[in-house]
Amino acid sequence: MKLILLDQLSGASHLCFKSSMEEQRASGLTNGVLQFHNVGSKEIDIRNQIFCNRSLNMKNIIAVGFDMDYTLAQYKSETFESLAYEGTVRKLVYDLGYPKELLEWTFDWNYMVRGLVLDKKRGNILKMDRHKYVKVAYHGFKELSKEEKVEIYGTSLVRESYDEPAYALIDTLFSLAEAYMFAQLVDFKDNNPEKIPKGVDYGRMYKDVRSAVDLCHRDGTLKQMVAKEPHKYINEDSTIVPLIEMIRDSGRSTFLVTNSLWDYTNIVMNFLCGGRTVNGPLACNFDWLKYFDVVITGSAKPGFFHEESRANLFEVELESGMLINTDNGTPMTQIGDPSPKISLKSEDKACRVFQGGNVGHLHNLLSIESSSQVLYVGDHIYGDILRSKKVLGWRTMLVVPELAKEVELLWELRDWRKRLLLMKNELDSVDDMIHHLNWSLKFGDVNENDKHEMLSAVRDLEFKRDQERLNHQEAQRKIHQKFHKVWGQLMKTGCQSSRFAHQVERFACLYTSHVSNLSMYSPEKYYRPTEDLMSHESHILPL
Repeated sequence: MKLILLDQLSGASHLCFKSSMEEQRASGLTNGVLQFHNVGSKEIDIRNQIFCNRSLNMKNIIAVGFDMDYTLAQYKSETFESLAYEGTVRKLVYDLGYPKELLEWTFDWNYMVRGLVLDKKRGNILKMDRHKYVKVAYHGFKELSKEEKVEIYGTSLVRESYDEPAYALIDTLFSLAEAYMFAQLVDFKDNNPEKIPKGVDYGRMYKDVRSAVDLCHRDGTLKQMVAKEPHKYINEDSTIVPLIEMIRDSGRSTFLVTNSLWDYTNIVMNFLCGGRTVNGPLACNFDWLKYFDVVITGSAKPGFFHEESRANLFEVELESGMLINTDNGTPMTQIGDPSPKISLKSEDKACRVFQGGNVGHLHNLLSIESSSQVLYVGDHIYGDILRSKKVLGWRTMLVVPELAKEVELLWELRDWRKRLLLMKNELDSVDDMIHHLNWSLKFGDVNENDKHEMLSAVRDLEFKRDQERLNHQEAQRKIHQKFHKVWGQLMKTGCQSSRFAHQVERFACLYTSHVSNLSMYSPEKYYRPTEDLMSHESHILPL
């Protein structure tokens, strides 16, 4: 198929754009099975589309920023999360005194999903809808019945907020291993209470898991393993460089803001942008910095997004990793040194690397006059998206890797979902007839013959309703299990949007499965949302 590019795309955009489509076709993605979206003359597989919650005109964007971990760098869950899990187990046993039999445990990296909430006090794991009603709940790995859920979470006069400190939110892929370990410890405590130290309750166990995870990060265990063999833990991605080149060729600044420190950031970005590693034939260098105007490491998001944050901004000396004092980004002369070690931004537009600071420093470095001129791309709904949107008014794009599978299954199951809606409508209709007959029997002037016939009709309808309710529940359960055997569809729970979907809708202007999907659209595109539908409108639209 001959590609006719949009006028706005530059030469670099042309290459990126053409490459993206060729890769899709080579991998069998554009196989006619899924729905396609036309952009100009392009067809974009639904799994690679960008979805819009809030209008965004890219012509108004002058700077595009990225998070690194799980945004530019997509980790391999089966290896990276297993590594984090194993490190956490060892810390629990050798540093926090848990039984050595924990060392025999294994990690099912497919079991947990994002959007769950851990009830630290009760040892429960919850999935709830957008209204914060608990729809699926497990105590460890034991599913709670409907009656148990209602008794625990449905009897309070005041709705729970389900936030810290009583609850823990599993909103990042980094949290899946600790959530799985918490469930294992809950089961272990219930079945072996004598093996858990006296006084250690579910809440204390969660705190210990968090402490063990933090210890793994602080002692460098995880990052040293990744640095040694990045290809084992991070997906190679040839689309990152063309994407950033396209953005820069369109006249926009690019920046990186990550919580990772400089040494680790340099290793990961070398691997992504040049295939370079620490000990491999291609040693790490700083070539990747040419794709950015500013890099901020050790940003301590989400605190970074508060301008009133008093965090100091240090410039990083690339070779040594030493930190140099700055005054709002301007190098400060050291005592006994007549000139700063690092000059101001030079004519060749060399990228500068910093650690710490806050968003005010970043705006100053990039000459940003309005927060709405910035688009930030991240994977963490709270650490990247919520604060940058709610506090600053930045435009936001959330990367949801799970979305590719989600939309693919939605497309494949579209006929099932239509039948499910028809079943629900039929169930509602039978319910209405039962209520109407019961009302007539109770308050209407009905003779004995008619009363007998109406009672018989009610019994028949009640039997039909019960059967249809069971059929509907079973069909709905089967559909949800297609997405995930335990937690169902990521963006739904029952007929309602999930809590995670609600957060995505509220705070992400755009969302997509992969950061490189930006390269499939013009850098001048005007993203427009689909029409919001209320219940009465959706009932009128045809199936």
